[in-house]
Amino acid sequence: MLAEKPAALSDARRLSQRVHFERDGTVSIASGKVELGQGILTALAQIAADELDVPLGKIRMLPASTAHSPDEGVTSGSLSIQDGGKALRLACAGLRALLLRRASAHLRTPVEQLVVQGGTIRGGGKSVSYWDLADVEGEIPGDAPLKPAGAYGIVGTSAPRLDLPAKFAGRPSYVQDMVLPGMLHGRVVRPNKGFVRLVSVPQVNNVSLVRDGSFLGVLATREEDAIAAAAKLRAKCTWEEAPRVPDDIHAWLKQHVAERNISKEKPDPAAKARGVQTVKAAYTKPYIAHASIGPSCALARWKGDKLEVWTHSQGIFGLRQDLAKILGMREEDIVVTHAEGAGCYGHNGADDVALDAALLARAAHGRPVRLQWMREDEFAWEPYGAAMAFELEAALDASGAIVSWRHELWSNGHTHRPGRAKLPTLTAAAHLAKPFELSPAVNPALPAGGADRNCIPLYDFPDLLVVNHYVKEMPLRSSSLRSLGGFGNVFAIESFMDECAAAAGSDPIAFRLKHLQDPRGRAVIQKAAEAFHSFKKAENRGRGIAFAKYKNLGAYCAVVAEVEATHELRVTRLVAAVDVGLAVNPDGVANQIEGGCIQAASWTLKEAWWPGVAGWEDYPILKFSEVPRVEVVLLKNDNPSVGAGECTMGPTGAAIANALHDALGVRVRDLPLTPERIAQAIAAT
Repeated sequence: MLAEKPAALSDARRLSQRVHFERDGTVSIASGKVELGQGILTALAQIAADELDVPLGKIRMLPASTAHSPDEGVTSGSLSIQDGGKALRLACAGLRALLLRRASAHLRTPVEQLVVQGGTIRGGGKSVSYWDLADVEGEIPGDAPLKPAGAYGIVGTSAPRLDLPAKFAGRPSYVQDMVLPGMLHGRVVRPNKGFVRLVSVPQVNNVSLVRDGSFLGVLATREEDAIAAAAKLRAKCTWEEAPRVPDDIHAWLKQHVAERNISKEKPDPAAKARGVQTVKAAYTKPYIAHASIGPSCALARWKGDKLEVWTHSQGIFGLRQDLAKILGMREEDIVVTHAEGAGCYGHNGADDVALDAALLARAAHGRPVRLQWMREDEFAWEPYGAAMAFELEAALDASGAIVSWRHELWSNGHTHRPGRAKLPTLTAAAHLAKPFELSPAVNPALPAGGADRNCIPLYDFPDLLVVNHYVKEMPLRSSSLRSLGGFGNVFAIESFMDECAAAAGSDPIAFRLKHLQDPRGRAVIQKAAEAFHSFKKAENRGRGIAFAKYKNLGAYCAVVAEVEATHELRVTRLVAAVDVGLAVNPDGVANQIEGGCIQAASWTLKEAWWPGVAGWEDYPILKFSEVPRVEVVLLKNDNPSVGAGECTMGPTGAAIANALHDALGVRVRDLPLTPERIAQAIAAT
């Protein structure tokens, strides 16, 4: 499997591939990271502006494209600032150093006597601008000094998002808005469940049918004709159905283990022997859909034997690799350009719809094709966040300290993104007349991990065993969803920490601090607790806390949740204390934390995908009227910047479950925490 992303500056080392000074006095920046609604291009622009010493308003972030952008892997894993920002900073620092040397020769003034302000270099009573010197070539110097954090003037400030004004004004901003001359509209025709092959197809009028084996689509000049024809075909086509998905997916996972992988083992028989009390619990997480508000969309156009694709994929270079394999082309004959789409924070249908569009466009005789999935396509055919099962066991000594910890998990792989394996991963590839075998979902290696992301607790337990049971066979296609296995693992670990605290007769916060030495981890727990000081205990009201360091590599996050439990569980308040190191754009970080808390609350309270889901009636999500108040406390420091987008997911889910227990005295260990499950837990007490 390929690495998560190339190392900083391993791709596009030439200066002109990263930064270009335009004649209008602006600076164009090429990054391999893409905007998903997380504000990342604004933060990257801040980094470039600060390191180059030019105003933020002069920075222009180019849409990522395989035609000109550096290959920085996938925009995922909360790595855009941590890694993509680092690469951009190195490039801009190298360019600044090179331009200073050129200015020194031009102005006949030593470099150390030059001053840069707004892109103008002054020294010896004379000046010259970057734009006067900007015929820059050569490789990026790898040894240029970076600005110290204390010298930043733009990084660390809450700069307004660059992408929002156009969206507020209703200007076309998304791939769904794109219109190309002579464009045709397409729709794919698939049932709302898995199938083996397409058996029969009726005739339809006013559209062109495109069929390649079991892949079926329609093309029309008007979009409504394509929609109507696809609906008629879906109702009248016949397919040989695939085997049904197991009713008890968690039991099925435990019966189909392909590999037993030890994530961490630290045996200490003497410590384990000190245990006088054993606590056991099992937890589950269902399949979860990305459930993007706007269904996936792509545009494709063939020019002879060359292909252009516009997509909201998070990994345009990996997508290009799979397109080349499936279409029998050279990668250099395909240009994939990113265009913003509906946010999903994971691997939804954006890559699959790109192949669908390319297949339909191949029959369009050079005319561009815009293909948008319908809502039922999205729910039935996107990859899902994998279902998971967990079993935990702890031994406590006479003082109530955990001396032994066991954590076992069962799951399919958590990434099925294109470009990471020899075999393709895109849905339509398996439906062609000459079908491709699809790669199974896999897991990135620890320490980042996939299914086992965050399965190793940050707490200090003398005797420890963590086991990841990998299930290769896929009853449903699973892939990356925000935080991957981190959501389920932290939900299980932090719920279990509360159960252990109860067994020890200890306060949940004090119990965590007793087992945690990491000072930054302790700080976020203490800050979250301090920020929640106004809570007053009342009937059917409770609060709970949970903590994690994302991937054990990134941001520290502690969340305190307040809930009310009446006819349903309602989250009324969330407080998140977060340490992301140096926050490039504090307001942007807070936005990401707020969004992560709300999405995780929706997963925890409502979301579970099952075969047959076709719309919002079958897949409820958190409504605006149900959104809790979210308060964010950012711990300030100059530690290296890490990503913020995914750190809240597990802590939020566990904090809500712990707050439910505080409110009603019952523990619900299976997500989501529906009224039915809460009622069952009450009845069982």
